[in-house]
Amino acid sequence: MSAVTNISSYRFVELTDLKALRESLLADCKSWSLKGTILLSTEGINLFVAGSAESINLLLAKLRAIPGLEDLMPKISISDEQPFNRMLVRVKKEIISFGMESIRPANYTSPKLSATELKRWLDEGRPVTLLDTRNDYEVRLGSFKGAIIPNISTFREFPEAVRKLPEELKQQPVVMFCTGGIRCEKAGPFMEQEGFRQIFQLDGGILKYFEECGGEHYEGECFVFDQRVGVDPGLQESDYAVCFACQAPLNKADQEDTRHVEGVSCPHCFVSAPERMAERIERIQESILRVSNPLPGSFALENRRPVNIPATLAGLTLLEALVQLFPQVTPEEWEARCDEGRFVNYGGIPRGKEHVVHGGERVVQVFPPAVEPAVSAEIQILHEDEAIMVVHKPAPLPMHASGRFHRNTLQFILNLALAPKYPRPVHRLDANTTGLVLFARTRHFCRLLQGQFLAGSVVKQYLVRAQGQPLVDTFFSEAPISAETEVMGTRRVDEIEGLVSRTDFEVIERSSDGTTLLLATLGTGRTNQIRVHLWQLGYPVVGDLTYLAGHRIGEVQTLDIESPPLQLHAWKLAFRHPLSGENLQFEAARPDWALEELTATVPAS
Repeated sequence: MSAVTNISSYRFVELTDLKALRESLLADCKSWSLKGTILLSTEGINLFVAGSAESINLLLAKLRAIPGLEDLMPKISISDEQPFNRMLVRVKKEIISFGMESIRPANYTSPKLSATELKRWLDEGRPVTLLDTRNDYEVRLGSFKGAIIPNISTFREFPEAVRKLPEELKQQPVVMFCTGGIRCEKAGPFMEQEGFRQIFQLDGGILKYFEECGGEHYEGECFVFDQRVGVDPGLQESDYAVCFACQAPLNKADQEDTRHVEGVSCPHCFVSAPERMAERIERIQESILRVSNPLPGSFALENRRPVNIPATLAGLTLLEALVQLFPQVTPEEWEARCDEGRFVNYGGIPRGKEHVVHGGERVVQVFPPAVEPAVSAEIQILHEDEAIMVVHKPAPLPMHASGRFHRNTLQFILNLALAPKYPRPVHRLDANTTGLVLFARTRHFCRLLQGQFLAGSVVKQYLVRAQGQPLVDTFFSEAPISAETEVMGTRRVDEIEGLVSRTDFEVIERSSDGTTLLLATLGTGRTNQIRVHLWQLGYPVVGDLTYLAGHRIGEVQTLDIESPPLQLHAWKLAFRHPLSGENLQFEAARPDWALEELTATVPAS
């Protein structure tokens, strides 16, 4: 594998026409197979990008053609693998968040003072005020002796802290400093704007001072934004730990505090359980966005799908077993796949159609590379704890691998986002249905929750818009549901001997377009139950291209992303928490087609 060239750089420079620049950079970077992030702002550019050396050179040439970036010199490193999953180009208000539009480092920065010059001033006892521009958690590790500490939690608080400084400082020399000097490029001009007449910024920050001057006139260590947490004046790693929630450095006492939960909280940032959940969900959402843009099935990749052989089929040939396991696929198609060498065992040894299978055997079906159809990845996490995760599923989006879909599925995307802790689906929705899906975090919790579903103690309510208008306000269906429903041609569902099922329906509103908004409550959970029951009753679901009016069956299973939606929504879900025993109820936001007031029903005309 070829080495990957990594570059990082920033530059304060006046940029204009950001939208067009973003589109141009994104298109070119994708065509050059680059990945990473480029932040654009009217104040400048910040980038972290990786790819082949040739592509990186093309990007640098494009950037250097932009006025103000002619001499852009990035930091360069080499890696064996591509460190980024996708290419992002984003327009932001600032590349260093400060909140003062009048401060433009591209046009002006305060005079810089070298580390050696500052040391000379301090050695001579020259009257000078030192001002630390860093956040309070950074200052905890150390600062220059006698420096003014503004006690800010974010850099956006710095302007207000400056306005509280003694008025007499405006006439005195002030040297400001931060870790590496970047923040001072905005802090200095702001202070001058506020009337401070002798402002200097320490060139290269504390780290440059340590490098050139050691630790004289400095007390403690310097907080750094990497795995070292802190470095001493010799630039050696300290013994501090860091809180990964708030980045605060933690001494031994902090680490032993009961409020310190590694990866969750520390004495400086301890928050309540609901607040922690909100933070976790935000991180999961960011991970979902990262792994689903582009969609994982957007590239032609080989896929493999296991076939489990039940004991009842032991002794049959592989072809005979496949025909019985998957009757919706013709025997001729299975034979063709076998002849193409599409089946192997887990060790990669081919298994032909005459191979005799045994109970418990796993055969792997190999699918040739193919780009999968686009799906919606607007997945929302509504609740997450150590036992369960409640997800609002968009559509179209299959739950798991089937048909043309291998990677563009809810399960695959969640597995990528949450790896290596893979969630387990407790129940399922079909690809075209939106709404609530319950996942368990472990196999044990999954079994407990599925027991509630089997016992009928879980409340499952759906919103559905049906074609036609029932004559009564409440009705139900107990038509049996067969696993063969999807492939039964024009046969009526009530002619098939299937599984016992029940759905109760209540009219919410009869609309002028001839459709009816219904509340459906499931008594059982069979495949496509609501769709099949309404289809059997003569009220097929709006947008359903499988169960059609007139008791016809269509060919479409999963809708295209551009198709009008299937108007079926898993709205409410109530169950008992498998760990705490608490009764929980969740409600998904209603889709546009179901925004009528869910109050009293409208009488039939």
